[in-house]
Amino acid sequence: MSPVSQAPPNSLPPKNAAVRVIGKRPRMSRFLRILIAVTAAVHVPFVGAVAYLAITRGWPAPWALAWGAGLVGVLVFVWRARAGARDRRVGPLLPALIDVPYFIHWCTCVWCLVPSLGSLLCFPIVELMHGEALAWPLRFYFWTYAAGLVVCGYGVLIRRKWFVVKDVEVKIRGLDPSFEGYRIAHLSDLHIGTLTPRARGEKWTRAANARTPDLAVVTGDMVTSGTAYHPDIADVIATLRAKDGTFVSMGNHDYFGDGEPLISLIEARGVRVLRNEGTLIERNGARMYLAAIDDTWTKRDDMNRALRGRPDGVPVVLLAHDPDRFPQAAGRGVALTLSGHTHGGQIAFPFLSRWVSLARIAHRYNVGLYRIGESWLYVHPGLGTTGPPMRLGVAPAVVILTLRAA
Repeated sequence: MSPVSQAPPNSLPPKNAAVRVIGKRPRMSRFLRILIAVTAAVHVPFVGAVAYLAITRGWPAPWALAWGAGLVGVLVFVWRARAGARDRRVGPLLPALIDVPYFIHWCTCVWCLVPSLGSLLCFPIVELMHGEALAWPLRFYFWTYAAGLVVCGYGVLIRRKWFVVKDVEVKIRGLDPSFEGYRIAHLSDLHIGTLTPRARGEKWTRAANARTPDLAVVTGDMVTSGTAYHPDIADVIATLRAKDGTFVSMGNHDYFGDGEPLISLIEARGVRVLRNEGTLIERNGARMYLAAIDDTWTKRDDMNRALRGRPDGVPVVLLAHDPDRFPQAAGRGVALTLSGHTHGGQIAFPFLSRWVSLARIAHRYNVGLYRIGESWLYVHPGLGTTGPPMRLGVAPAVVILTLRAA
């Protein structure tokens, strides 16, 4: 195990966590301030929608009511974002009655942003062409918000929970016949916490176990934030069953708090966490080298140490949470790199998620299979969510990779 992979006890999350601690006084991070500004902006069309409803219903002081509703929407966001910075255990009522309905609303507000901006350009032109007085398109805001509630409600309540089992074949040059048809159950980005409970994680592992894999791997981001759900995460991972065992690599969210207790809990349940190291998998005298690098965001990764123990001529499967390390792995002759991190964007255009998604903006390798020379990368679409608990166009998946000789 590499010394560089050791995190100091009670280390703080990276700067993009919602709350930073300065001395003894927590203060808002710049990231959270930006999110609050965005939240305030996307609530403007919502204010128009509430005003339209109040005016048509004859309610008193419609604009005061509308702006009050918008202010409440922003304040609730601040409250829940601060709570999410250290994901603490709560009963089931708070997520069900506050978090889930609020994030449906928040995602709907984001949904309304683009058409609302377009209406500011189009409606005045139409009104001027017809000689009508300029007015806010409040009715348009209302019906846009109503449509968004349907779409975002589906994304939060149904699509986020409705996972698939996906089969992927990968052709490995030099694969020994003993490993022909070798099945790897790949899980990633579980993000178990307040909004993704342990019971959902156990459904994923049961689906993986039903395929009787030869090997089970989890490529990081088991945590949403903090340490409160570490025992649940370890219990979920321990339910995976594979002939050659279960192996885990760490992701950036696993260090949003202190990652060391999680590692201890997982290994106490008989699962090995690989941190810049590897192990040999043997089958009928043939060998394959399974390695993993530690988290790249906190600069714990060390590719050289991870691959140091590989024998010559043995195919290498590398667990690397961040797919950006793929070119480096390909340059070192790794046959297959398994990653996660991107969630496929969580929101993408249906059936075109590889090309039109939020992940496409930030990541060259965003979801699915990629190839450099004889080296392959598979980027897992993830199972849980971060940020808004919503998925559209990118199904959470339990992935079964089958190795074939090239």
